[in-house]
Amino acid sequence: CRSAASTPPRPSRWPSPTPCPPPPSSPPPPPRRSPPCSQRTSMTPAEALSLHLPELPSAMRDKILSLELMGVDYGRALLLNPALRDAAPESIHAVVTFLQSRGLHFKDLGRVFGMCPSVLTASVRADLRPVFAFLTDDLGVPEAAYRRVVVKCPRVLACSVRDQLRPALIYLRRLGFRDNRALAFQDPILLVSSVERTMAPKLEYLAGLGMSRDDAVAMALRCPALFTFNVERNYKPKFEYLVEEMGGGVEDVKAFPQYFTFSLEKRIAPRHRAAADAGVDLPLADMLKATDEEFSEMLERGRSR
Repeated sequence: CRSAASTPPRPSRWPSPTPCPPPPSSPPPPPRRSPPCSQRTSMTPAEALSLHLPELPSAMRDKILSLELMGVDYGRALLLNPALRDAAPESIHAVVTFLQSRGLHFKDLGRVFGMCPSVLTASVRADLRPVFAFLTDDLGVPEAAYRRVVVKCPRVLACSVRDQLRPALIYLRRLGFRDNRALAFQDPILLVSSVERTMAPKLEYLAGLGMSRDDAVAMALRCPALFTFNVERNYKPKFEYLVEEMGGGVEDVKAFPQYFTFSLEKRIAPRHRAAADAGVDLPLADMLKATDEEFSEMLERGRSR
């Protein structure tokens, strides 16, 4: 018998695989690193926001994106105007297009809709067109100046001409407001103020301080901002301070109704205490209207006398 060691190996049924060539002797590639922040491609606000809205229907997502890009907080707007949830993007686009056709800039829309979300679901024909007609027909505002009025007081767009704007204008004219330009450009907030709940009660309070209603009206004509202040938070504490701490009274506010426009904590009380500590007696208007530098100079002159 032949030994196993001497037996020649049987040929394999399968050819031997060709060995792979050895890899080239080149250094391994360096690990990939994230590019620095300055080199990364920045996403647009719409792309960034869309990452958080993956499950919403496309119409809803488009509506939210368009509002956020205008600077409108959709959550807050929805809270103040629930009708926004069902509003079609096309209807919002119609409002935006109409306002831009009336001179508003895209950058104005965030302020307008942020302050008055109800405008987003307003009817262009029934709500918005009458407001601009009122500005022109009743106040004489030219089309080129629409933007100035709306940016000053966006609430004018959210008010009914029949129920709010025209009744307020009639009331103000009866009081003696004749300058339409001033009402439109300086004090449009008066046009959006309620006659029954806001303006009339404030005149009654002023008259109740010990003056006639005509005197109260004269104060409002000189200082229309009086209609914008709260009786409990503004009028009462300031008048009490005037009487109890400064020794003043009704005649002082009749002569200087702007007294109520100054902050009690930041201007009236600190200035009064400084003048009292310096032993200087100043007229109410001079004490409050002066700049800090002018006030210091008045105290110095008063001390040297």
